[in-house]
Amino acid sequence: MTILEVQNLEKSFGDLDVLQGIDFSLNKGESLAIIGSSGSGKTTLLRCLNFLEIPDRGKILVNGEVIFDAEDPSTQREGEVRKKRLHFGLVFQNFNLFPQYTTLENVVLAPKLLAKDRPDYAKNKKTLLDEIDTKGRVLLDQVGLTDKLSAYPHMLSGGQQQRVAIARALALEPDILCFDEPTSALDPELTGEVLKVIRTLASRNTTMVIVTHEMDFARSVSDRVIFMDEGLIVEQGDPQEVFGNPKEERTRKFLARYKETDE
Repeated sequence: MTILEVQNLEKSFGDLDVLQGIDFSLNKGESLAIIGSSGSGKTTLLRCLNFLEIPDRGKILVNGEVIFDAEDPSTQREGEVRKKRLHFGLVFQNFNLFPQYTTLENVVLAPKLLAKDRPDYAKNKKTLLDEIDTKGRVLLDQVGLTDKLSAYPHMLSGGQQQRVAIARALALEPDILCFDEPTSALDPELTGEVLKVIRTLASRNTTMVIVTHEMDFARSVSDRVIFMDEGLIVEQGDPQEVFGNPKEERTRKFLARYKETDE
């Protein structure tokens, strides 16, 4: 079942064309890895999916519903964008935790704010908030942080902070979980613990879009891989094919450069 469709997405900053006619789809329960050099448009694509950037052209559909159409202003109203953003959970490169809140408070903050819009909030406030807290504890247990519920971000390692960020994104129950280079801000010894959590999510058929520079990880965890270069999707397909027998010269050159750097 197709959960996400991106059609002819374009985004420019001044004279720089960052995304050029991006087309792809994603099935429910599928993990999609997006690879490519710095500046290829990978992060901008994720930011467009989350409406942190507004595309200049194109459409985005979730579960068959058009949630963005560059030619339809009604899909771009601020109130609509805020609601549609809930389809996508985004885990940033640099954690972005609130330093004044504990681990649990960071995870449950957004769900508690959204709960206030429920018509039964005033009547059932305590029950609703207790349920959200319970769910937050479950999510933190799933990412291995049961013993850090009351810790503040400055008391956590980078890997632990990123795992809190993953739990926070999951707390809103998004249709699609997006990762923007989730290990780029981590020391090598902490990278493994974050990748382990993502592998577990993949094994549970969590629908994910993962921008990553970890080639071995992308090859092993993804159902499909997209290679981007200069704002274009150059190649996409099964990870074994893309990594093992790339069809495009640009893909081959990128993978060869990456292998040389890794060695």
